[in-house]
Amino acid sequence: MRPGPRNLITDVPGLLVGNAQDTRLKSGTTVLLGQDRLTASYSVMGGAPGTRETDLMEPDKSVAQIDALVLSGGSTYGLDAASGVVAGLRDRGRGLPLLHLRIPLVPAAIIFDLLNGGEKDWGENPYPALGRAALENARADFEIGSVGAGTGALTGMQKGGLGSASLVLESGVTVGALIAANPVGSVTTPGERHFWAAPLEIDAEFGGLGPDPRAGLGRTFESRKAGAFAQMANTAIGIVATDAGLTKAQAKRVATVAHDGIARAIVPSHMPNDGDLIFAVSTNGRQMRAPESDIRDIGHAAALCIARAVARAVYHARPAPGDLLPCWADTAP
Repeated sequence: MRPGPRNLITDVPGLLVGNAQDTRLKSGTTVLLGQDRLTASYSVMGGAPGTRETDLMEPDKSVAQIDALVLSGGSTYGLDAASGVVAGLRDRGRGLPLLHLRIPLVPAAIIFDLLNGGEKDWGENPYPALGRAALENARADFEIGSVGAGTGALTGMQKGGLGSASLVLESGVTVGALIAANPVGSVTTPGERHFWAAPLEIDAEFGGLGPDPRAGLGRTFESRKAGAFAQMANTAIGIVATDAGLTKAQAKRVATVAHDGIARAIVPSHMPNDGDLIFAVSTNGRQMRAPESDIRDIGHAAALCIARAVARAVYHARPAPGDLLPCWADTAP
């Protein structure tokens, strides 16, 4: 397996990603859009998720496909970013056909970034406009780091961000990941030089410093974030995607396996005050040759991509006025 040409989730043919952010707000929104409708499901392993329209993606529910996915900052307010995306898709004539109507289906998940130092004194909720702007910005090449849903993200020790990564399997199937990393845990080992995900790094994609050579790690829990907030507020939300044709049940299994990537890249993860959620989508561009083994390989690749995307999110984070936490680039020796 090797990364695709962009090392982004948009290496999966037929996918576009758009970002929109407000630097004063220190928050933003990210939209994943398919050129066609997407088969999708999801898996939650955090104790404090914030979501919209996720139940319709359960394998036993009648809706077969969705139109787009939204990752957003803003906590509850950020869920309204999906309303802006719905409005934009309606104007394009996209959505579930029902008689003379088109009903865009846009599930969403949010991170909590309300206490990150940004100005949250809005009169009108800014997230619908951010969602619509992110939709308009959707393209194959997009930025990662302090953009979109990752604009105001914070990890336990440094600024978080938006990350992405991809892999092309020997079968020709492409798998990609997109994640907004805002966890209670740390993405780096004590001392902040080495990433927990370092053993999975490819081609120095997040610095090439290699794994921490020390043993016995993970027994302490240091958190600048905990000291900065009156209460801890967190979440890692992501999307894994493939061009292999999946059923909703298969997509749910891939989403579940992909959570291994969060656990490999963030320590600790899936905590009571994390909202860790992963969506899994298929563009249905390829037919699987051997479904049982293909699903195994896709799930494994999805977990690898999620772990690498988490580290890349932090590696590419950049400083901004009023930041509560430093960037990895400023703290790594």
